[in-house]
Amino acid sequence: MFRMNEDNQTNNINNNSSQNESDDELGLTKPISSNQNTDQNNEFDEKTIPTQINQGGEKKDEDDLGFSDTILTPIVSDNEASLSETEEPIKKSIRKNRSWLITGIIGVSLIILIAIISAITGYGSGISLRKNAERTQVAIIADEQFQLGLQEMEQGQYPRARQRFEYIIQLNPNYPGITEKLAEVLLELNTTATPTLVPTPTLTPTPDLRGVQELYNQSKQYIINSDWSNAIDALLMLRKTDPEFQKVDVDGMLFLALRNRGQQKIVNQADLEGGIYDLTLASKFGPLDTEAEGLLNWSTMYITGASFWDIDWEQVLYYFEQVAAQLPHLTDGSGWTAIERYRIALFEYGNMLANQGKYCNAMQYYQQSLSYSPDPQVQEALNVAAKGCNQNNGEQQTPEAEN
Repeated sequence: MFRMNEDNQTNNINNNSSQNESDDELGLTKPISSNQNTDQNNEFDEKTIPTQINQGGEKKDEDDLGFSDTILTPIVSDNEASLSETEEPIKKSIRKNRSWLITGIIGVSLIILIAIISAITGYGSGISLRKNAERTQVAIIADEQFQLGLQEMEQGQYPRARQRFEYIIQLNPNYPGITEKLAEVLLELNTTATPTLVPTPTLTPTPDLRGVQELYNQSKQYIINSDWSNAIDALLMLRKTDPEFQKVDVDGMLFLALRNRGQQKIVNQADLEGGIYDLTLASKFGPLDTEAEGLLNWSTMYITGASFWDIDWEQVLYYFEQVAAQLPHLTDGSGWTAIERYRIALFEYGNMLANQGKYCNAMQYYQQSLSYSPDPQVQEALNVAAKGCNQNNGEQQTPEAEN
């Protein structure tokens, strides 16, 4: 019996050894001893976990052995994990910078757009102000001419009143009451122009039997003799008798006669209003030449500047500065030339500045006025302004000296 036990032990040992040999042949990993070095275990854990992949056609019962088919699985280190954690904030920062850049571009675009709109609005406002100023000046001129026309009607000077009223209609056709007054003037002119013939038992009035051809020839002779007024009267009578007779030639002669009579009134007779009227009528028959156009413009500016006399010296200075530079000897019914009016306007504008305490600025206008003609009154004003200017400069320099 003891023998049998020994045999059984021997068989168990043999079975175990044969089992181990079979495991080696199958390529299975032997169990790791628990007495291995801990450093080797740490190194093993940090790298990979070896797993057995069965090879060959024969396969043991893996459930019994405690192994399954696996692959080597890498374990991410701490450095790699930290890098993946820092990538996300960087991406967020890039997105944030892009959003700020887009916002800045939009903001700059809006500022530029607002600036453009403001510039367009300011330009439109400037044009509107200039047009309003022009309307105001035209209204002032029309008012002055209307009042003068009314005075001339009361004095029986109907031709002059007619010229003024027609000029107002050109400036402003809707001027209140201008149409009625012009109609009254024309009625008076037609009434007085046609004399009433009283028949007598002995005398019979001789009618004007001149034909249109004779009127035409007479008009040409008047033009040759530079008798512009008679030429205009004859041509108007011809036009009234036969509007279609030599229409083109008659219009041409009317243009020439009106143009030259307008120039004659402005240059030789100091009748600026009458000259403006004739030149304006001449422009209806054809374009004015450069000389006539200049006379019309400068005469109009002279009258406009004179309308501000003793009212607004800055406006007077503005108009006569231009007229004096082009036609210094242009004169109106007052007998004052454009250059003389400009000299006086410089003096008066300097007085206005001096009254405001702007002595240094006033000196410039006094000196400019004296450059055209010596005047004791202007010289005295210049001396007073010079003292005031020096005192103002001294008051400004005193605090700097003390500092």
